[in-house]
Amino acid sequence: MNVYMSVDMEGITGLVDHTHVSSDKHNYERGRIIMTEEANAVVTAAFDSGCKEVLVNDSHSQMNNLLIEKLHPETKLISGGVKPYSMVQGLDETFDGAFFVGYHARASMKGVMSHSMIFGVRNMYINDVAVGELGFNAYVAGYYGVPVLLVAGDDQAAQEAEVLIPNVTTAVVKETISRSVAKSLTPEKSIQLLKKKTEEAIHNKKKVQPLTPPEHPTLRIEFANYGQAEWASLMPGTIHEVDTTIVRFEARDILEAYRAMLVMTELAMRTTFC
Repeated sequence: MNVYMSVDMEGITGLVDHTHVSSDKHNYERGRIIMTEEANAVVTAAFDSGCKEVLVNDSHSQMNNLLIEKLHPETKLISGGVKPYSMVQGLDETFDGAFFVGYHARASMKGVMSHSMIFGVRNMYINDVAVGELGFNAYVAGYYGVPVLLVAGDDQAAQEAEVLIPNVTTAVVKETISRSVAKSLTPEKSIQLLKKKTEEAIHNKKKVQPLTPPEHPTLRIEFANYGQAEWASLMPGTIHEVDTTIVRFEARDILEAYRAMLVMTELAMRTTFC
C-alpha cells in the first residue's frame, strides 16, 4: 500500500493561535517540533502496518515546517513553497489512500484557527458544495481515484470530514472552545491516538470511497471585502458576480479549479487595507 500524506499545522495538538503557526512568532519553533512529531507518528504507524511508501507533503504556509531529520528514515518529503498544486502536490493515481494530518475547519465555521487558504475567504464552493482546504483537497484525491482514509485535527475538522467522506477515520487531538482556545491532548497522548487511528484507517480502507468531483466544476469564492474580489477577478476566465464579493470560474476539471483557486487567493491577498 502506498500512502500520500498532507500535513497542515493549525490542527496540531496544543497549537491554538498565530503565535504557534507563524514563523516569525515566539511559539513557532515549539509548534513545528510538535507538528513533526505528530506527522512522524502517523508515518511510523503506516510503515509498521505494512505500507511500502509514504510520501509526505508539507502543506502549511511556506511549506518548509517539517524537520526532515526527525522523520522515519523511509519517508519521502515534499518541502518548499510555490508548488503548482500546493497542499496536494505529488498526489496522483499511484497512491492507495490519503491521510490529512493537522487539518482545521473551513472558513466561517467554528474551529481552532478555521480558514480556507487565506483569511480573506469567507466561503468557497464547488458547484453547490461548501468546501475548505479539506474538502477541496479530498476532491483532488478523488479525481485520481484515491480515498481519504484518515483526517487528524480538531473536533470541527473531524466533523467536516465525516460529512463529506462516509466511513473516514478521524483522530481528534483537540476540542474547540473558541477560534483561539482549545482543550488539547498532550503530545504524548496525541501520538498514541494517531498511531492507533492510522492502523484503524488502513484496516478500514475498503470501506471508504473516493470523493468524486464533478466533471466540469464551477468554483465560487466569496471574499471578505470587495477589493479582494476585484483583484481575484483579474484572472482571465473569472466572472465577478454583480454587487457581491463572489468571483466565479467555470473549470474543465477539478485540477483546473484548484489552480484557479490558488491564483485567485494569491491575487486577493494583494488588497491593501488603508
